[in-house]
Amino acid sequence: MKVLKFGGTSCGTVASIQSVLNIIKAKQAQGEQIAAVFSAMGGVTNKLIEAGRLATLNESTYFDIVKEIENRHFEVVRALIDVKSQSKVFANIRTIINELEDLLKGVSLIREISTRTSDLIVSFGERLSTTLIYEILHAQGVDCQYLDARKVIQTDDNFGIANVNFEVTNRQIQDYFSKTKSLQLITGFIGSTEKGETTTLGRGGSDYTGSIFGAALNAQEIEIWTDVDGMMTADPRKVKNAFTIPTITYSEAMELTHFGAKVIYPPSLQPAFSKNIPIRVLNTFNPDFIGTVVNRVAEPSEYIITGISSIDNLALVNLQGSGMIGVAGVSAKLFTVLAKHEISVVLISQASSEHSICFAINPSATANVKAILENEFKNEIAVGDVEGIDIQENLSVIAVVGEGMRRHTGVSGKLFSVLGKNGINIVATAQGSSELNISVVIEKKDISKALNVIHDSFFFSQAKTLNLFLVGTGLIGKALLEQLQGQENYLSKYKALKVNLVGVMNSRKMLIDSQGIDLASWENERDSKGKKAEIWEFVEEAKRLNLPNSVFADCTANKEIHNFYLGLFEANISVVTPNKVANSGRYDDYALLHRTALKKGVKFLYETNVGAGLPVINTLQGLISSGDRFEKIEGVLSGTLSYIFNNFKAGVKFADIVMEAKIKGYTEPDPREDLSGMDVARKILILGREIGLRLEPEDVTIEKLLPENCEKAPTVEDFFKELEVSNAYFEAMVNEAEAKGEVLRFIACLENNKINIGVKSIGKTHPFYMMDGADNVISFTTKRYHDRPLVIKGPGAGAEVTASGVFADIVAIGSYLG
Repeated sequence: MKVLKFGGTSCGTVASIQSVLNIIKAKQAQGEQIAAVFSAMGGVTNKLIEAGRLATLNESTYFDIVKEIENRHFEVVRALIDVKSQSKVFANIRTIINELEDLLKGVSLIREISTRTSDLIVSFGERLSTTLIYEILHAQGVDCQYLDARKVIQTDDNFGIANVNFEVTNRQIQDYFSKTKSLQLITGFIGSTEKGETTTLGRGGSDYTGSIFGAALNAQEIEIWTDVDGMMTADPRKVKNAFTIPTITYSEAMELTHFGAKVIYPPSLQPAFSKNIPIRVLNTFNPDFIGTVVNRVAEPSEYIITGISSIDNLALVNLQGSGMIGVAGVSAKLFTVLAKHEISVVLISQASSEHSICFAINPSATANVKAILENEFKNEIAVGDVEGIDIQENLSVIAVVGEGMRRHTGVSGKLFSVLGKNGINIVATAQGSSELNISVVIEKKDISKALNVIHDSFFFSQAKTLNLFLVGTGLIGKALLEQLQGQENYLSKYKALKVNLVGVMNSRKMLIDSQGIDLASWENERDSKGKKAEIWEFVEEAKRLNLPNSVFADCTANKEIHNFYLGLFEANISVVTPNKVANSGRYDDYALLHRTALKKGVKFLYETNVGAGLPVINTLQGLISSGDRFEKIEGVLSGTLSYIFNNFKAGVKFADIVMEAKIKGYTEPDPREDLSGMDVARKILILGREIGLRLEPEDVTIEKLLPENCEKAPTVEDFFKELEVSNAYFEAMVNEAEAKGEVLRFIACLENNKINIGVKSIGKTHPFYMMDGADNVISFTTKRYHDRPLVIKGPGAGAEVTASGVFADIVAIGSYLG
């Protein structure tokens, strides 16, 4: 024997009722012995309660509600019963509706409704839906009977939430079923007193009915048919990666439901639990899916936890004071007075010092609770033993539930770590000695973000999703997105990382989509769906979305965007950038950014600030972290100047080499920007700061490369003319170097806390002697690398290599958040 219970959504429409009929017939075709319990049509119970309320006000509009209920049932009759048989069914349903109307008329006359009358009114929902389904199945030739549960479920007269007399009820159910072989179609939610008065069974009443019948009949299994694929690891409306839990224990189901999971109401299933009858939660609209089995013992799982649930809106009440320490009875006094006033407490947390007790309640009760406690503890408050009653609102609680936590260490640490890395503050926490549940109270604004990062951490611990906001889709930004697309499968397979592009912006248009932007079509999507680009709006939306594991990539040369970094850090969004402006401005601004990123637990990565994709800054930071100390840093830090001096030899005009570099795209439109050495100055300044020196831009000394006439030329064309005029100046430089067997290089040098930049003549023993192309080269002389400096050499410019460096920084953030 199996008992099937169909909820309100299953009985709500023509289509859903057809699905119910198909499920019942399929069970019978397989030879299964079943009984079926039905809820009212979805929404009808609330309509009946409203009709009763209107009747007490003598508002005739209650008739409209009754008519609406009647029409919903008639609609199903017209759709699912042959025309020739409809009139009889209409008459039977109309008889029940007439009884309801008469009852409501009586209520409107006396303008009063008792709990007993209210129970009778709401009972019509289940009586109508079950009658409807009986009539359809009967008309289709199914051997079935309508069973009004009031005939067999006996309760006390605690109307609204009646208590079942199981001794009488079990005997009556067993007697009834022993006398019939027909399929029983049973009204959920209702019972009756010994006097025959109609009662209701409270929250989860129809589940309770199914459980009562299942336990009385020693059913093999009870099936709860609803509109979801069983119990989920999290609310799928908030966590899109949530999936069905195949098996779960009674205890786990109780914990998840207490903290917000709505699929079943375990207390109502207690009769079945007491007899170890499995409960299977199934989807009426996806009947072939296996669903969730709730049992005393669950099957072993590969996951440490079973599920996550939450209550979105709570208030936290804190009672504290030095006079509470070591004083017996404070907790008893507190919770006794709350119970006396029927205040429900969701969560309790107490400091080990006994200095404070905090507990979570429904926000609607805050004013009442504050008044109650101030009155109850007025003497303690007056003498200072209790400092007062503090209430914090706009909070949520998340419960991480699973019996697997008992067998694993570090679950709390992992939970707190993942929340901390995403900037989610824990206001309070509670854990029972059973280690079945860890609950954390957080700010309400962080609930979605917290649920997603916890879910990813525990259920997809080998996979992380980064949410990327990209500003700048020029050469570097475009190359980055191409690389991300090309490496998508690799990142998933070998790095367990998914980069979800959620925002993209250039100088004209911007697009943000929290569900993700396709890497294959981002340009078309941005141009067709995007809006006018406003950097402040783009940043504010990134902050407002509050997505987990958010990364902001600034792939521009813009001199203003760095002003938004601080706000991004404060919103717990990491930043990666090849843009040097933030790290090469005023030292105090640089230091503030780094302090804030550290404080907020986010990453500020800028490997590409120096040497594009070369591992310069990571190497430097690694040496510092391991205790090495820097004595000197030298570098050819400009690809443009590297190319120029690698090719400038005796007999070659300096102007020709500069023009060649410009034609090849190595220089800025005005080559003087490169030849000024300012870009090199910014890079060596950044390296100096990275090794701990407090340096300002004015601390950098640049030996001018260009004669004054070249610097002051009014146009680029005039500049090249002046280079021709000054050829003898440059020719003398190169001839002098070659006469000594040396070469010219444009070198930045940091030594003894001083930075000097300029053209230097170097010999064959210098690590920068052998160079070609537009390579960058950096030399670190440290205590460990004293006799033979550590040299890093390779392409230091170009969209592809710079994008690859930004890519590597993004992957590094994924590893950190993991």
